[in-house]
Amino acid sequence: MGWSQRLFGVLRRALSKEVKEQVGTDRFGNKYYYIPEYKNWRGQTIREKRIVEAANKREIDYEVGDIPTEWEAWIRKTRKTPPTMEVRIHTMEEIMKNEIYREEIQMKSQDFYEKEKLLQEESNKELPPPVQTQIKGHASAPYFGKDEPSVTPTSTGKTFQPGSWMPQDGKRHS
Repeated sequence: MGWSQRLFGVLRRALSKEVKEQVGTDRFGNKYYYIPEYKNWRGQTIREKRIVEAANKREIDYEVGDIPTEWEAWIRKTRKTPPTMEVRIHTMEEIMKNEIYREEIQMKSQDFYEKEKLLQEESNKELPPPVQTQIKGHASAPYFGKDEPSVTPTSTGKTFQPGSWMPQDGKRHS
C-alpha cells in the first residue's frame, strides 16, 4: 500500500466520524473492533460494523481456523455480544477435552484394527480352500437337476418324455 493510499485512508476516517472501538483479541493475536452506527458527512446513516484485524497482515498467510468460532459468530452477527474471557477459557477447556478424547479414540481404534487383523490371519489359516462345484443348466430350466433330454423319445410307462427337435439339413420333403 502506497503512502498516498494511507494518507487518503487517514483523511477519510477523520472526516467520517467513524469511531473504532477495540472489543477484544483472541489467542492467535487477531484484534476485533466494533464501529457503532453513525451518520457520515453527507447525512447518510452507516450501519454498525464488526471488523477483525488479522495478526498475519498478508492475506496469503490466512488459513481457515485462524479466527476462533466464538469470534466468527460475533463477526457474522449471530452472537450479539463479543465473547468474554470466561467463555474463551471455557472454550479452551472444551478444546483440550475434545483433543484428549480424540487421542483416546484413535488409540482404541488402532488397537481394534490390530486385533481384527490378527483374527483375520488366524481364520484364514483354519479354513480349508473353497470347494469348486460345477453347475449344469439353470434353475428355471424344466430339466434342472435331471438328465438332459435325449434326441430320441423315451417312455417308462406313465411318463412320456418327447425327444428334442433337431432341424434337418434344409431339404424339403414333399
